[in-house]
Amino acid sequence: MGLFILRRLGVMLLTALCLTFVVFFLTNLYPNLEKLAKTQGNFRMSEEQVDTWLSARGYTDNMFVKYGRWLGVAPGWTGTTTEGKEIAQCYGVDTPVEDRPTFCGVLQGDWGFSLVFKDDVANVVAVRLAATGKLMGFVLLVMVPMALIVGVLAGMREGSGLDRSLSTFSIATTATPEYVSGVVFIALLASSKFGLSPVLAEAGWIESKTLFSGSATKAVEDATFANFTLPVLTIALYGMGYIARMTRASMTEVMTAQYIRTARLKGVSFGNIVMKHALRNALIAPFTVIMLQIPWLLNGVVIVETLFNYKGFGWLLVQAAGNNDIELLLAVSVVSVVVVLITQLISDVGYIFLNPRIRIS
Repeated sequence: MGLFILRRLGVMLLTALCLTFVVFFLTNLYPNLEKLAKTQGNFRMSEEQVDTWLSARGYTDNMFVKYGRWLGVAPGWTGTTTEGKEIAQCYGVDTPVEDRPTFCGVLQGDWGFSLVFKDDVANVVAVRLAATGKLMGFVLLVMVPMALIVGVLAGMREGSGLDRSLSTFSIATTATPEYVSGVVFIALLASSKFGLSPVLAEAGWIESKTLFSGSATKAVEDATFANFTLPVLTIALYGMGYIARMTRASMTEVMTAQYIRTARLKGVSFGNIVMKHALRNALIAPFTVIMLQIPWLLNGVVIVETLFNYKGFGWLLVQAAGNNDIELLLAVSVVSVVVVLITQLISDVGYIFLNPRIRIS
């Protein structure tokens, strides 16, 4: 087990380096750098002035050298502005010579400075990642149990009316995009003029004008049942269909296995067959799907966070890409890559515990 994890960690490191270099290369293409120079300098800058601005800050150097600086394995750049002012990547002008570091990159904990939020990238990412982590936690608490219950109930008796009904429900939830279900939920449950809220308010069942809030902005700091239910429900319904369908298919396959037939012939009750014999083996395949939902939730909540104005990690990705904030965009990409790789490692290790027959070659 230890050797297997070490090998996987080595592959993960190599994969992370390759993927981050691709993102670094794409974000450092000349059109992006030109836009950055004009945004930070002057939109009326000539091509010569743009080249001078970029050259003074190391942007025109070799791509691998720039990538090494960003990682923190190559010395940081130093330069001089057109006004003769000294600038550097790793230290400020007023920093004493003896305190000036040579390396300052991701490995040193320096993720750069966000030009949009005017703050350290690490601080911005940490705050937004925590907000999305809270949203992901509530979504998983709702989505996973619902999906497993639906999948197990549908797979216990293949071809029955319950199976067809639950399968149709699973397909319908998966086929409905978040921007459709979210708008429907807002119209039906968060509108003071349409849907269910006016009826409940008129009957005196709710004190406020709406049952739920159509905006989740305040939920970042103070999540309540009113302002957090709709975004959680929107994401959970869309994601549960995948897990439910996989659980149903796995459960159906297990229920036709020879050892299940033997248990039935021995007179074991149907409930004990499902809970003690079929359920554990049926959860092996859905376990991978559940783990894949975590990176999807991290990056796939862009639509929902934008729709409900929830300022989390997905919203941050939109802001970084829309405002050409290169350092912030790189940090968001690194976090996404790391989350995907870690969830894959957990998925592989979990396979071994769920199915002891799996051997590590």
